[in-house]
This record gives sequence, C-alpha cells and structure tokens, in this order.
Amino acid sequence: MRTLALIAHDNKKVDLVVWASYNRDTLARFALIATRHTARVVRDKVGLDIGERLSGAEGGDAQIAALVATGSVAAVFFFVDPLAAQPHDPDIRALLRVCNVHNVPLATNLATADLMITALGSSSVHPNSGCETR
Repeated sequence: MRTLALIAHDNKKVDLVVWASYNRDTLARFALIATRHTARVVRDKVGLDIGERLSGAEGGDAQIAALVATGSVAAVFFFVDPLAAQPHDPDIRALLRVCNVHNVPLATNLATADLMITALGSSSVHPNSGCETR
C-alpha cells in the first residue's frame, strides 16, 4: 500500500481537516503518516487511521523527509502557513528539498492538494511520475 504524508502548520490545520474530510474515501485507500499534532487532528476530526511521527518542532518533518528519501512515501501534502515564522524552518526546507530531489509530488497549498489527490485517486496514474501504469 502506498503511503501519503500529511502535515499542516497550526494555522492551516482547519484547512487540512476540511480537505481531508472531503477526500476521506480517497485518503482511506492509502497508508497515512503525519507529524504528531496533525495526526491526532486527522484521527480525531476525520476518523482516518494515520501513523504518528514526532511533532515538526521535535524532528517530525525530518523523519518524514527520511522516509521520502528512502522511497517510502509516494506523496506529501504539507499545508504551509506562509505568513508565520516557524522555529524549525531548516527541517521544513529540507523536507521540501528532499521531495524535489527524489521527484516526490508535494502540495503546499489547497489548490495543489486538490489536483494531486484527484490524480492519486485515479488508479491509472503512477504517484511519482504522472505516467500511466497500464
């Protein structure tokens, strides 16, 4: 089963919950992981089974980056708050860089997340290339 990572900064968790609720059936077809608080919010508010990593500030973003680098994550949905400074910004930038280095789809806003989940929901699209697998 392919794994998706879900992350949201505090000011974007409500957006993630609304988006994940709307896309619940599609998300349920994947293994899900998230940073601690995001995982708890998704589990409690959306009812999805989701693996929990450390909080972002404690190294959760770095843990997810390591999973991306080893090919264990098919796509990352990271609802970023561009208006708030984050104390763990180096880990965030590393995660974004690793996604780009390893050609892993990365959504950092709602519009991109909508496009990606639509593509991932299609059984004929390979998650890491956009190419048909038939």
